[in-house]
Amino acid sequence: MKITWLGQAGLLFDNGKTVIMIDPYLSDSVQRIAPNNYRRVPIKREIFETEPDVMIFTHDHLDHYDPETASVFLGENRKPMTVLCPSSVWSKARGNGKRHNYVQFNRNTEWTEHGFRFSAVKAEHSDSCAVGVVIEDLSENKIYYITGDTLYNSEIFGDLPDSIDAVFLPLNGVGNNMNMTDAARFAKKCGAKHAVPIHFGMFDEIDPRSFEYDKTVIPAVWEKINF
Repeated sequence: MKITWLGQAGLLFDNGKTVIMIDPYLSDSVQRIAPNNYRRVPIKREIFETEPDVMIFTHDHLDHYDPETASVFLGENRKPMTVLCPSSVWSKARGNGKRHNYVQFNRNTEWTEHGFRFSAVKAEHSDSCAVGVVIEDLSENKIYYITGDTLYNSEIFGDLPDSIDAVFLPLNGVGNNMNMTDAARFAKKCGAKHAVPIHFGMFDEIDPRSFEYDKTVIPAVWEKINF
């Protein structure tokens, strides 16, 4: 499985047969409402040529569901895809094009397609509909967990599988996200074989090397994440 970090919370999973995209933020729309939150990461324009089979939006914040980015990938000229999103995003996403299959992906919902099972799990965030996502690669027997934006909340762990190959989690500590200390505690509690800190560097100068977890893999934007 090739996993690429798209910056902020965006991820791209590609096993050569199926492409899964999560929370792409490929504009500068946040700056227009919060001028200090300008992009510090250049946009790689060729990423717009990607044709996902499954698109996932974890919640309704501009750096996760960005209408400017979504309108490109979900336009009527794109190939049909499955779009998994919680209720706070669902109606907005559907406005982009009728050719796609829009699935209300709220907590405890499961969706199986293309040899993957997607499960929506609890996230504790300012969007009350926000979810995390567990992706089970059924052919490779691998489990990936994307927390989405969340605080450390003990209820989350009851939604998680016993074995997690990699957890992708925020550590910026603002906007109702975990800080580095709690993110490290979270990674240990869920027992992930690898922890990949994300949601930094787009609007800030956070150094992820301060993240204290001995199984950490620090990603680089636009590059494959190597476990």
